[in-house]
Amino acid sequence: MKRKPANWPALCLVALLLAPAAALARSSDRNQPMDAGADRSDCSVSSDSGPCVLTGNVKITQGTLIINAAKADIKRADGDISFVTLTGSQATLKQELDDGSPFNGRANKIEYDMPKDTIVLTGNAYVDKNGDTIKSERIVYNSKTGQVESGGTGGRVNIRMQPKSKTAAPAKGGG
Repeated sequence: MKRKPANWPALCLVALLLAPAAALARSSDRNQPMDAGADRSDCSVSSDSGPCVLTGNVKITQGTLIINAAKADIKRADGDISFVTLTGSQATLKQELDDGSPFNGRANKIEYDMPKDTIVLTGNAYVDKNGDTIKSERIVYNSKTGQVESGGTGGRVNIRMQPKSKTAAPAKGGG
């Protein structure tokens, strides 16, 4: 019988925590034009497969998606963006989900593999979906399946899940 990893309960909780984000991510954003700005760019415009590197105060928007980073390395294949690497002393991404709730993530490095629908956040990674949070050295999120893996070498995973009803219960004792 194959043994489950020691952090199996945490991985299950993380999967449940973020699974709705896959189905609810603003579906229309991917069909919107992507606008990017930076202090400097080095982009190949003559090829459908050339790289594009943006540096300094990078801001990328696509529909409700807003990304801020120190550097963005964008790879294209057949004219479509295929892979984006964002770096900085906390690259950030924000997006409104189809249900109107906010989704926020930040890390020292964010890698987005578009064909695989996978986002990897590394280096002091943090994800917040409407108050439910995950903090870890590394978070891997598959936006198509909702599968989330977190943890890293010697790191710890910290999860906060909000109650379904966010009405605060009165504090006990102390008066």
